[in-house]
Amino acid sequence: MQKLSERTAQFTDSVIRRMTRISNRCGAINLSQGFPDFEPPRAILDRLGEMPDLDIHQYSITWGAQNLREAIAEKQSRFMGFGIDPDEEIVVTCGSTEAMMAAMMTVANPGDRVAIFSPFYENYGADTILSGAEPVYIPLVPPEFNFDPEVLEDAMRKGAKALVLCNPSNPSGKVFSYEELNLIADLAKKYDVYVITDEVYEHIVYDPWKHTYIASLPGMRERTICCSSLSKTYSITGWRLGYTIAPPEITDRIRKVHDFLTVGAAAPLQEAVIPGLRMGQEYYDELKATYTAKRDLFLRGLDDIGLVHTVPQGAYYIMMDISEFGYKDDLEFCEVLAREVGVGAVPGSSFFREPVSHLIRFHFAKKEETLRAALDRLADIRRIPRK
Repeated sequence: MQKLSERTAQFTDSVIRRMTRISNRCGAINLSQGFPDFEPPRAILDRLGEMPDLDIHQYSITWGAQNLREAIAEKQSRFMGFGIDPDEEIVVTCGSTEAMMAAMMTVANPGDRVAIFSPFYENYGADTILSGAEPVYIPLVPPEFNFDPEVLEDAMRKGAKALVLCNPSNPSGKVFSYEELNLIADLAKKYDVYVITDEVYEHIVYDPWKHTYIASLPGMRERTICCSSLSKTYSITGWRLGYTIAPPEITDRIRKVHDFLTVGAAAPLQEAVIPGLRMGQEYYDELKATYTAKRDLFLRGLDDIGLVHTVPQGAYYIMMDISEFGYKDDLEFCEVLAREVGVGAVPGSSFFREPVSHLIRFHFAKKEETLRAALDRLADIRRIPRK
């Protein structure tokens, strides 16, 4: 038989989703794959309950139902600080995963180079490779996850056509400062680089940090493809609803890619989520307060156990240092952790291009009782034998 595709041999399956399967098999509390164990807003669930009585069972417009695009445009115009045309600048996708893939395929030709900050959400490297492009990694150095501007400029100087910017960042929890974003913007304009953003955690940011949309900076809207999702903001990760916001000429290309990737997102779910998009500022204030409380509870618990960890500025992940256990293989450590302690985590090496194997990732998008139960189990973490 002929060989299979070489490009698909260049990356593994999702380690995050693999750790969910391992957690389920071991009966572990799953703090690996980042999905909540609490309900979405009642307004969204109530609207979902009305779907059987409505005639919304066939394809919507390929690039998103009109009323959903209008609701996204209204909400994001308010937060991003500029007007967004729902008819010319928005594509509704099957989650931000598809949004990122469609954006990458819109921008990158085979042989192009794409700059990616490392650590990075695992899909970015795969998206680049599947597009026939070459990923170029820019280190974010723990524990502050700062980057060297000279390294970034060198990547752009050497021909990077696009930069992937996850802000707030998964897995590091970094929120890029206004000064950092201005520096990135200046380099993008200087070297004529597209910026593909992943901003799914845009509303999960902790004081005193603030989230700034790079598309709102001078000269950046025309070269930025904003990718986001409704999954994290409204706790509906299984609904797979995302979107892109980009200038009309870029959006036209994204629509073509999207059309042949998935045709369109689920029509009933597009309708059901609209009440969430129309909620006022009080919802986002409450979301921030809720996640701040979860973060503080979980970090205090780790401190009480004596575990070394990062303090996220945004998103809902922490990186924990496992150096004391002596494992050179962090995947092996995570498998032992799930089996012997009963808590699921993700090996940090799946996020880093650099040889980093002393960090693992937990998420804290769980009910307080779930987090307390996980901390009770983690109190026994030192039963894991040292290597």
